[in-house]
Amino acid sequence: MSENPYARPSDPAKRHSAAITDGPDRAPARAMLKGTGFTDEDLARPIIGVATTWIETMPCNLNQRELAQHVKRGIREAGGTPMEFNTVAVSDGVSMGTEGMRASLVSREVIADSIELVCRGHLFDGVVCLVGCDKTIPGAAMALARLDIPGLILYNGSIAPGRFRGRDVTVQDVFEVVGAHAAGKVGPAEVHALENVACPGAGACGGQFTANTMSMAMELLGISPGGLNGIPANHPLKAEAAAEAGRLAMQLVRADTRPSQILTRAAIDNAITGVAASGGSTNAVLHLLAIARELGIALEIDEFDDIADRTPIIADLTPGGRYVAVDLHAAGGVPVMTRELLTGGLLDPDTRNVDGRTTAEIGAQAAETEGQKVIRPIAEPLKPTGGLGILRGNLASEGSVVKLAGHERRRHEGPARVFDSEEACFAAVKAQAIQAGDVIVIRYDGPVCGPGMREMLHVTAAIVGEGLGEDVALITDGRFSGATHGLMVGHIAPEAARGGLLAALRDGDMITLDVDARRLDVALTDEQISERMSGWTPPPPRYTTGVLAKYACLVSSASEGAITRPV
Repeated sequence: MSENPYARPSDPAKRHSAAITDGPDRAPARAMLKGTGFTDEDLARPIIGVATTWIETMPCNLNQRELAQHVKRGIREAGGTPMEFNTVAVSDGVSMGTEGMRASLVSREVIADSIELVCRGHLFDGVVCLVGCDKTIPGAAMALARLDIPGLILYNGSIAPGRFRGRDVTVQDVFEVVGAHAAGKVGPAEVHALENVACPGAGACGGQFTANTMSMAMELLGISPGGLNGIPANHPLKAEAAAEAGRLAMQLVRADTRPSQILTRAAIDNAITGVAASGGSTNAVLHLLAIARELGIALEIDEFDDIADRTPIIADLTPGGRYVAVDLHAAGGVPVMTRELLTGGLLDPDTRNVDGRTTAEIGAQAAETEGQKVIRPIAEPLKPTGGLGILRGNLASEGSVVKLAGHERRRHEGPARVFDSEEACFAAVKAQAIQAGDVIVIRYDGPVCGPGMREMLHVTAAIVGEGLGEDVALITDGRFSGATHGLMVGHIAPEAARGGLLAALRDGDMITLDVDARRLDVALTDEQISERMSGWTPPPPRYTTGVLAKYACLVSSASEGAITRPV
């Protein structure tokens, strides 16, 4: 009598995949999987998805094909079987200032949906998500929160800075030289020379912009292994970090450690603290709100203000400071910043990391480079309070976000210059039609009307490059890039298309932005507002079919994270 090939007992760690691979009834599924090269031995092990966001449209995710091989090596070494799959990514830096930027925030939802669908459809026992450019990071975290299967996130690392005329440069410098060129301060040859060297290879944008801000947040959330995200993309240790991520994933699967055990409210507060302490991107507000809602954790936009107000800035990172992400890694990385924030009593020490350590243990094991100047001692901060604030007022009854790193201004009062699109505003900046003292208003670019809340770096960098960065303010229902600096307020809610007061503004209206009072107001009476809004109708949707139309129908307010949800 021949041996029964299906008699082998299932590995107890195959909590999900056994339903796909085990027993004679699953022969058709195994036949398909064997057609891709898997063996009986492979299919008897826990199956771990390896999600990449590789794409050839940007340097940010470009090394993920290589890193995926090392992640898979680590999974195999730990007794699992990896199965690689991919999802989409949209480059903010490439699409900035164009119609393509509307796809950026929408891609966060598509990334989360894609990872969720593949993991559910193939019943993976665990997953490792390789992330790079901005929306891939929160998208992966949102998917893990939905799935609640053992898993982790590994950032593929920051790009190295370029060198231009003896100084480090990033893509932020290229955006700003556009404004300098428009003002006649530099010629086209200098613009071309800078663009040729600013992005020297693989890796996400090098400052404490959105990608590096969210990478730091993932470590402090505990869903990324402590210290591994910050290893730069081109660093020799990145490959081994990827293999270690694969091995850690198998440990999580064996122990059945799920994201819901890691991603707690205390962990979210730790992440917000890290964003505030590093002068990080205001986009983190949007993304952490979204992650909290996927987890069913109550988090309100004003709580970011409370945490930032008690958290000093201790990381001297561009765009508000002097250094880039590779410098942070060389100084000792996020663990050193964690140690300082723990010393100040600003982090919950007992939150857990996917690498098995607590936040307290990660801080205690930090290896600071002697003489480093990137991370300040908690007793000697760069600023006494954090790098963002939440403003309300008659222009933002549901809230808005102001970036406070990289400038000292706390108040601005001036006449409105109102634009119904970023393109119209950029044309005015380029024509040098913006005056010192103006409050630039860009409306109808919120989650619904954008759709997708375009970032305004094309405009904000041009303003700085033109020399007006300290003399104007800009407010919008859209977003800002993490590379933005200057007095800018974004995420204004409700957005103009949903009847927010931005819709009533006219050129010359006096607007007051008061950071200390946490207010954003226009000097209009209730009667004036009512009269202006009485004849107002929302603009027609920009798209009536396809993904952008669906997103506009389903998306929530920016004050709730701009998540999509069933109607």
